[in-house]
Amino acid sequence: MTGFTLDATDCRILAVLQEDGRISNLDLAERISLSPSACLRRMRLLEEEGVIASYRACLDRERLGIELEAFVHVSMRNDQENWHETFAAAVREWPEVVGAFVVTGDTHYVLRVLAHNLKHYSDFILSKLYKAPGVIDIRSNIVLQTMKDDAGVPVALIEQPVRAPTP
Repeated sequence: MTGFTLDATDCRILAVLQEDGRISNLDLAERISLSPSACLRRMRLLEEEGVIASYRACLDRERLGIELEAFVHVSMRNDQENWHETFAAAVREWPEVVGAFVVTGDTHYVLRVLAHNLKHYSDFILSKLYKAPGVIDIRSNIVLQTMKDDAGVPVALIEQPVRAPTP
């Protein structure tokens, strides 16, 4: 992305699309006070520039029988060759892990894990995570209640105009 700048209208488009990714171009154009053709042109440019990375549906985990969410802190032995790459490859294969982060602090990784129930979670920990090469410590935080879960990017944090980073 070189020389691409977001303006206030682009930010409004992004805010609306994060609320409702299925909104029609006509309704989106009306909500942000643009003509449908100008709105579509801007949306396509945001997609081409990679600002809009994808569209997806948000599923209701509870209705699908996924009752448990946990944040798992994982510490590794780092004296083995390729320890990070080996663990990262394993994490990508586990469907229970929906988020994985390399972090600072007392642990190397924080994993966001979803499971049907406590038994499923326990099976994941014992049969997959503990068996991953180099894992020396696992500490789990089970989510009791979600106070806020907004996976989008807060458009309010975008300074206007924003100069996109150059490669």
